[in-house]
Order: sequence, then C-alpha cells, then structure tokens
Amino acid sequence: MNPGPDSTLSSRLRLLNAAKTLFAQNGYEATSTASIARAAQTSESQLVRYFGGKAGVLEAIFNESWEAINPAIQDRVIGAATGRQAILTVLEILMDSFREDHDLATIFLFEGRRIRGATHEIFISEGFIRFRKLLTTLIQRAKTEASIRPALENNALTTALIGAAEGMIRERLIADRLGQALPFSRDQVAAVMEALLDGLG
Repeated sequence: MNPGPDSTLSSRLRLLNAAKTLFAQNGYEATSTASIARAAQTSESQLVRYFGGKAGVLEAIFNESWEAINPAIQDRVIGAATGRQAILTVLEILMDSFREDHDLATIFLFEGRRIRGATHEIFISEGFIRFRKLLTTLIQRAKTEASIRPALENNALTTALIGAAEGMIRERLIADRLGQALPFSRDQVAAVMEALLDGLG
C-alpha cells in the first residue's frame, strides 16, 4: 500500500525533496512538473503556487542548498591562518557537502550553470555567485601573502580551482553511480588541490 505524505513535512518541502531526487535521477529536461507533484503526493497547482514552475523549483533547490553551505564555509574560513589554507578549506567543505548528498551533487554538477531549453535559459544561483566571490577574495588574500603569484588573474584562478574540484568530484560521483570503484580517494583530491596551489605560488 502506498503510504500517505509525511505530515511532518510541508507540501513545499516535499516538492523540493521530490524534485531534487527526480532531477538527479532523470535530469532536469526529462522531469515534468506532474511527476514532481506525484512523487511529492501533492498537486501541480501547489508547485506553481510555491515556485512558479519547474525552473523555480530548481532555483529554490540551488539557493536553499547554498544557504546551508555558505555559512559553514564562512565559519571555517574565519579561523584559517592563511589565504591558501582558507582556499583549501573552502574546497574541502564543498567536496564534503557533495559527498554527503549525491542527489544534490548530481544537480550541482550536471544541471547548474548550463544553457537549457528552447529559450536558451542560463541559470546561475545567487548562492553560487556568493561562493565564487568568497573564493576570489581568498585568492586575493593569498596573493598578498605571496602564496599565489600576483600576475595571475583572479577570475581565471577562481574558475580554474572550481573547475578542477568539480571535475574530480564529478568523476567520483559517476563511478559511484555506476557501481564502480572510486577512481581516486578524497585524500587524493585534497592532495591534487594542494599541489595546484603550490604550483600557483
């Protein structure tokens, strides 16, 4: 027998949870608002009421996830002795957040920051923009401490570090989804990021 919706969760939260699972399993384009509402055991009208449509659900998933990640980053970065250590801490928190929630990691890595749909919609969440700005600030700090060469451009460095971290996380996630052995360990990811920063010094 199909159990009823969990009365302790609001229909809004059930819609978010259902959408996150379906987007991760099937992709954004292949997931309909009807399937999200059905999985959440509520109506499409509720989805439209809370989010305006499918794009609004995805935006809410991104924004609310970053609202949890960014404060954790801020708390840890405050105690970092150097800009270099702060950068490594930021990337470590990002990696751990994705490791703890594979559905979230899949959406972030495969559905975020890309052109989608017939209208060529490009979505970048405010939370990611704040994360990127923080990383750029830490890169500038590392430059003033002479652990990163000043001649290297901040935005290029930010993009390179995020891209390297995401690429390694993505490979681990794909292997896990396929039931294969992980191609490298978390410690190896951290070691590569340290080596990259060493090379920028």
